Amino acid sequence: MNKQRTDFPDLAFGGFLILLATVALVEIRNLSIGTAADMGPGYVPRALACIIMGFGFVVAIRGFSAKRRLLPAVKPRPILSVLISLAVFALLLPRGGLALTTLATMACATFATPDYKWRESVLFAVIITVLTVLLFVSALGLPLSIWPR
Repeated sequence: MNKQRTDFPDLAFGGFLILLATVALVEIRNLSIGTAADMGPGYVPRALACIIMGFGFVVAIRGFSAKRRLLPAVKPRPILSVLISLAVFALLLPRGGLALTTLATMACATFATPDYKWRESVLFAVIITVLTVLLFVSALGLPLSIWPR
């Protein structure tokens, strides 16, 4: 009787975290660490990369001992919705203004959920738009146009 005990999603995620931390450590290798009392520019990034790598090892090891679970099928709708919302934001912000850009981005992003309800999406988009304008333009004073030029 051959019982495989590999949780592939955990194993893949653990491997991703280890890879991410390794790339970060390679990129920050030339930054000085300093000491705990006099931290250099590489101190916190290196500490965070090591913590992420540790989590990656824990998740990957747990993936070897958990019940077998396969990777779920790839669903194109969420992936495309998020990619389209990023493109909409990047292309619309320079000329569309913050309010219109946020509304359009939220409309695209909320389409990613399998139980999409247009009324909830519109309400959510309006609330996020108001909060975005209040935060970035009013509170932080960033020089962003609110409406299209």
